[in-house]
Amino acid sequence: MGDYSKALEFYEKSHKIKEKALPPNHPSLATSYNNIGGVYNNMGDYSKALVFYEKAHKIYEKALPPNHPDLASSYRNIGQVYNDMGDYSKALEFYEKAHQIFENVLPPNHPHLATSYTH
Repeated sequence: MGDYSKALEFYEKSHKIKEKALPPNHPSLATSYNNIGGVYNNMGDYSKALVFYEKAHKIYEKALPPNHPDLASSYRNIGQVYNDMGDYSKALEFYEKAHQIFENVLPPNHPHLATSYTH
């Protein structure tokens, strides 16, 4: 098991620097939110994970084209939190959105596409 408090500390420091240097809808900020959300998800704090994953997702929706793989990964992350919370119908909704994007933009033998069949 990792040192999640240390990871959060560094991800939050990194995010604060990015907030000062980048425009508010820059994809790099979304990546920071995703990283922080991932730590909270690994800690089992699903409500906080969801907050950060949703912040990332809002930026991706504004900054990226609708079929961008990072947007699909964002859907998958949110789906994973709902799955971990036991809300399987909500998880499936997000997994299906991710799968649709991956299916449209990735080659048929890409590992992300393969994973999207199981998540």
